[in-house]
Amino acid sequence: MSHYLTKLIAEGEHQTQDFKYCISDSKKIARSLVAFANTDGGRLLIGVKDNGNIAGVRSEEEYYMVEAAAKIYSQPEIDFTTQQHRIEGKTVLEVTVEPSRDKPHYASGEQGKWLAYFRNHDENKLANLIMIEVWKKQKRSGGIFLSYSDSEQFLLDFLEKHDTISHAAFSRKAQITYRQAAQILSDLVVLGVVEIKTDDKTIRYGLSENFDREEWNAENS
Repeated sequence: MSHYLTKLIAEGEHQTQDFKYCISDSKKIARSLVAFANTDGGRLLIGVKDNGNIAGVRSEEEYYMVEAAAKIYSQPEIDFTTQQHRIEGKTVLEVTVEPSRDKPHYASGEQGKWLAYFRNHDENKLANLIMIEVWKKQKRSGGIFLSYSDSEQFLLDFLEKHDTISHAAFSRKAQITYRQAAQILSDLVVLGVVEIKTDDKTIRYGLSENFDREEWNAENS
């Protein structure tokens, strides 16, 4: 088992793995659980420092704090599994979260606010309005009704000439409200026409690699 854990630690923190030295605040752990559930799933290795050194935990106490994070400080509740590993005479608690079918999940924040997070490389980031709308629409059983208006056509024309566009820029250039822009972008993401592009500081939108404009025009003409 120590070989398995050593291999995981050697990977470092990444899209589906996070290290926690200890748990002093269940609300902070809730952010990681929510980010994993809303994105690709992942694991927390509790008792491991950011540099990969093993500190160890009091596994029973840490488990109850994770449970509080998943059931009290996350909405909806998040399912998780745990496994204990003994290495160098210390205990590391592995917490695994699968990608959720019930997203968006929210974590309890300051002043009673509930905030959605997503995982971007080795960081938990706040989800924006469009991400939340996409998650909600993906759960709907009735599908999406899309009106192919001048605004949708403008967006596709723009993205064929430019790699990406921001939510605010689309609203401004298409001369539509911020909310209307969010509705169009989220619909097109769900339909697989547009992809969400994230980096360290921004969230932008670009055409999906598999999008065929000619086929799209034929279907919507």
